[in-house]
Amino acid sequence: MPKPPKPTDPTDKRASNLVTGHITRGGSGPCYGLVSEDGVEYALHGTGSGTLTEGSFVTLRVISRSSEVDCGPGIRASIVTR
Repeated sequence: MPKPPKPTDPTDKRASNLVTGHITRGGSGPCYGLVSEDGVEYALHGTGSGTLTEGSFVTLRVISRSSEVDCGPGIRASIVTR
């Protein structure tokens, strides 16, 4: 009996630094809140990120950030605009 073929990696992998979810604390920034699709709460900091509307569904590129800026409860992250 032949062996089954080796599984291949998915071709539609999402970058690990993308977060998708709903904005819970919006406005013109620089602090925002987001709850991801899997229920994780983020405290986002994004200078120059524009206005994010509370309740909107977004996908953002983020990086971890230091504790210098307090944007409320959640995992601290910075929005990458480029």
